[in-house]
This record gives sequence, structure tokens and C-alpha cells, in this order.
Amino acid sequence: MTGLQVFVAVVEQGSLSAAAERLDMSRAMVSRYLAELEEWMGARLLHRTTRRQSLTLVGEEALQRARSVLSLGEEMSQLASHQDEAPRGRLRITCSYSLADAVLMDAAHEYLARWPGTAIEILLLDRTVNLVEERIDLALRITNDLDPNLVARKLGICRSVVCASPAYIQHQGEPQTVADLAHHNCLTHAYVGKSLWQFDGPDGPESVAVSGNLGANLSNLLLRNTLLGDGISLQPLWSVAEYLQSGELVALLRDYEPTQLGIFAVYATRKQMTPLLRSFLDFLVMRLQEQPITTGKPA
Repeated sequence: MTGLQVFVAVVEQGSLSAAAERLDMSRAMVSRYLAELEEWMGARLLHRTTRRQSLTLVGEEALQRARSVLSLGEEMSQLASHQDEAPRGRLRITCSYSLADAVLMDAAHEYLARWPGTAIEILLLDRTVNLVEERIDLALRITNDLDPNLVARKLGICRSVVCASPAYIQHQGEPQTVADLAHHNCLTHAYVGKSLWQFDGPDGPESVAVSGNLGANLSNLLLRNTLLGDGISLQPLWSVAEYLQSGELVALLRDYEPTQLGIFAVYATRKQMTPLLRSFLDFLVMRLQEQPITTGKPA
């Protein structure tokens, strides 16, 4: 099993040195395990040069099999740990930066303190990834467009707000209608509402095509530049509540609420759900019932 773990780590990390650091072993030991695996299989798995490495044809097939074997080993380990009712093992979880900051990091802290035999690896991504290919156990997603092939459990709702700094409003004026946003510098997210912002207003749904001179794939980066007065941005309410309270940001178009999005815990299949994943998901749901992440309308 160790040889397979080393092989997968080398591929995922991109080098023997990075794999050694991840696995907490020497580079020489990583090289030895990889060589022994190739000798046992009777084939080279990686093309290695001083600058880069790539999988051979045999290596590509071996990688899929190795991941399957390791996943099965993890499940067997979970079965054993389930007998003493103490979850064990490692979870790979992906979510956006803002959601990690608002929910996941504190939840992980509490869960790991309660169950010291567990580990959590968090990947901060504001894009949708293939859970199976990336070996992700759980994804926390803010969306109203779920993949029907995945299993989802709703955790709450994400309310957003259109906001700007007082300095921006002083120089550029304040939009009075949704349509006015088309004439302002809007800082856009690469994956969420990139060119179309949607609202629920007094007369029903409205939308507007927006554009600006700055975009990013992380909402917290857009928040930083909104605070600097660079433009108007659409932000999760939990990310900007303190800035609205302090007056560093101003909520715009208060009669129009950006369309609410659902917050979901998404995983590949119920059939392969491990006791560890079930334990963490139940913990997360219970924690969010006690401490909801939704907040009221901006003051």
C-alpha cells in the first residue's frame, strides 16, 4: 500500500521532493518505493527528466487502479474504526475561500479537537471540480444549479449584497436602479455572476449585464479592491457585514435583493459514503443548525 501511496503522491504533487514533503519521508525513500513498484509491475510508470515528469501509458492506467485500491483501503479502515464508534481517517474537502472563512475552518477546528484520530485536507477553490477525478470526499458549494449525478444536502442559503465604498460613491455616484449598474465599474467574479447580476425587486426578477476593469476568481480579492474604492462588487453578506456596520462599505439598491443561492454539501454517492464522511457531515449540519451562517438584510 505504501508504494501505491507514494506513486499517487508523486503524480499529484508533481515531483519526488514535493511528494516526500507531503508524506513526511525522505526523497530517497520516495524514490526507493517508486522503483520497487515499477520493478514489481515490470514497467516504467513515469517519464522523469530534470525539468518535468509525465505518466507513461502504463502509468496512466496504474494511477486509476492505485487510487481505487487506496480508496478501498480507506473504506476498510473506516469499517474497522466504526466498530469503536470513533471516526478515523482523512477527509478531502473543497469549498470557496469565503465559505471556508465563514464556516469550514471553525467547523474543522471543532471536529478535529473532538476526534483526534481524524484529519482534514481543505482545498480552497471557487470553481467546480470533478469529485471523483480529484479524489474529493466532500464539496461545499454555493449554487442553484446542482449536478443531478451528485448527492447534495442543503446546509443553508447565501444572501448577497451589492456594495461599494463611500469614496467610490462620492466620485461615481450611487446607482438608483438595477439598470444603472451597466454604467458603473463592476468588479466581477470569474465563476459566479461574471457578466450577469440577477435580482428580486419590488416588481419581480430583474437582471443586468455588468462589466468592469477588474475581475478575479476569489471573492475576497474583489472585496479588498471594493474597500479601496475601485468599483462595485457582489459579495456574500457574511463577508461584508462588519464593513457595512462600520461604514467602510455601503449597501446599494436596497429595494433589490440579489438572487439567493443555496449552500450545499455535495458528495459522489451514498453507496460509498464512509463512516468518517457521514460523521463529519452530521456534525456540520448540527453545527449550522446551532449557528446558522445566514444573516439578515444589510442595515
